[in-house]
Amino acid sequence: MHKARLRRLLTAALTLLPFCLAPAIVIGQEFQSSEPIAPVASAGPPRAALQRPATLRILAYNIRHGEGMDHVIDLERVAQLINELQADVVALQEVDSVVERTGGVDQTTVLAELTGMHCAFGAFFDYQGGRYGMALLSSYPIMSYTNHWLPEGTEPRTGLAARIQLGDSGEEVIVVGIHLYRTPEQRYAQASGLVEIYRDETTPVILAGDFNSLPDSEVIDLLQQYWTIPAKGEDRLTYPSDVPDREIDYIMYRPADRFEVVEHQVIDEPLVSDHRPILLELRLR
Repeated sequence: MHKARLRRLLTAALTLLPFCLAPAIVIGQEFQSSEPIAPVASAGPPRAALQRPATLRILAYNIRHGEGMDHVIDLERVAQLINELQADVVALQEVDSVVERTGGVDQTTVLAELTGMHCAFGAFFDYQGGRYGMALLSSYPIMSYTNHWLPEGTEPRTGLAARIQLGDSGEEVIVVGIHLYRTPEQRYAQASGLVEIYRDETTPVILAGDFNSLPDSEVIDLLQQYWTIPAKGEDRLTYPSDVPDREIDYIMYRPADRFEVVEHQVIDEPLVSDHRPILLELRLR
């Protein structure tokens, strides 16, 4: 995407948003917004009705700061994919906020504007004049959000958690964006941190993102003791996107009796990022 185009989108989005806010990084404490975060305007119809949805479509996608396998940074094609898949909640990894390498734009705000969704950003660390981290997009109101510190390794890591209200029923779920890194020991410590954060949580919790861990790893073995990890089917490999040879991206949920899997698949998208996106549709019980 051309830098001038991105800056115009950012300016337009900021005039329409109270803010696509970034929470403070905390441990075991929620940053409460004073009111639900308003979505940016969208050229199309509203992405979500007010009624409680029958199903929830969750997309997890490591977008590599919008850089595709052709080394072109293009947020419009990321947004186009999200729109085509009609995702209700999107967990994005490797997202820049006013970083030099990506033209100084706030990528979360731009993607929110292009999809007409609510948004939240959580930073790992400062980078090239801005910040680097993860984002969550939601068709439904984000009532509050938290950027939980996880045990540090080679780089700081967090779990970006949003409490999302599903229509006018008042029912809520917590969706947590994940990007574990780097060594097996560091990733296991980060996974253990997630277990502790949500050990006593009674609201349904969905983890989604890039776990950098194979299915038979100790990390996934630990997490599946607390979350249900549905099978993706035969085509389960997620990285690298052009010729995938490993499964390292997951969506997992709990409690098991609150959800029924309708669809779970790896999207055949070899260009937009170096990861393939994964889509999970859950029927709410």
